[in-house]
Amino acid sequence: MSDSGSPDRRDRTTVHARTGPHNSLHEWYTIRNPLRVAIQYAVVLICRVSPSLTLKRMLYRAIGMEVGAGVAWGLEATPDVFWPQLITVEDHAVIGYDATILCHEFLVEEYRTGEVVIGEGAMIGAGAVVLPGVEIGEGARVAANSLVTEDVPPGTTVAGVPATETSMEQSGE
Repeated sequence: MSDSGSPDRRDRTTVHARTGPHNSLHEWYTIRNPLRVAIQYAVVLICRVSPSLTLKRMLYRAIGMEVGAGVAWGLEATPDVFWPQLITVEDHAVIGYDATILCHEFLVEEYRTGEVVIGEGAMIGAGAVVLPGVEIGEGARVAANSLVTEDVPPGTTVAGVPATETSMEQSGE
């Protein structure tokens, strides 16, 4: 449990042992189908540069993401290319320019996967990184260039590395 009393994001991740003698990324192709990853990567590349929000929502849904109505993906935003099906972005959320949403962590001895849920009307600022297992509540705000390592409660604003709760005066809103 984190200090807030909510489950730690790692409680919502699945730990997988490495498959060989090397680090867990070394033989990634035994974990995920390389053709599937290549297709998902191509979709992500197209979406990163496309200005069409409708096209982005359609393509992300096609590779297994749950993307709500009116979701806005900024240019260069990058969802997880290995496990996009673990991402849920609820209605009218905004994912800012160059933000990254990760559903996996390749580590030396293991790798972890975990769902990421971004609540209705939430906003992820430019350049922010969201780690696996994190839930961002309805109407929450993540400041630009923040690293989200814990859940963000509904209506809360977080900022920094790691992201922590901040008051409206501190965030400049």
